[in-house]
Amino acid sequence: MRIVVRTYSADETMEIGERLGRGLQAGDVLALFGDLGAGKTTFTKGIARGLGLEADVHSPTFTLIHEHLGTIPLYHVDLYRLASEEEVDTLGIDEYIYGDGVTIIEWADRMKSLLPPERLDIELKLIGETEREMVFETDSPRLQAVIEELVSNADISH
Repeated sequence: MRIVVRTYSADETMEIGERLGRGLQAGDVLALFGDLGAGKTTFTKGIARGLGLEADVHSPTFTLIHEHLGTIPLYHVDLYRLASEEEVDTLGIDEYIYGDGVTIIEWADRMKSLLPPERLDIELKLIGETEREMVFETDSPRLQAVIEELVSNADISH
């Protein structure tokens, strides 16, 4: 399943993330793709809010992984500074992917063959100064239901 959504401000991007976050469960993996400035971290802030986390979410570029603990933990992974799948493999990322929380992986293209098959891919594209296109794609029946719910309950263009 593939769904395309447009947002027209950072607030809308965060709101879509928040709505998505409300439907996520422990064990869900989100693979984020997109250029610098496309809105990946803003979107992740929204997901954290949707999970009920009051965390200060920012890009974990230097620490690579931020753990935000709550009823459902959020593991925010940023692979921007890694050059190969071999480097990613040394992080012990499987502990997060197959753990007790929601795992969001920015720059997921850095570990494409290591990603679990049961995941939601989200590509964010900067269209204009504040306009973004978000492409949601998954083969997971549960995550398909989550994004269908997101689109049906939101006043968004898709």
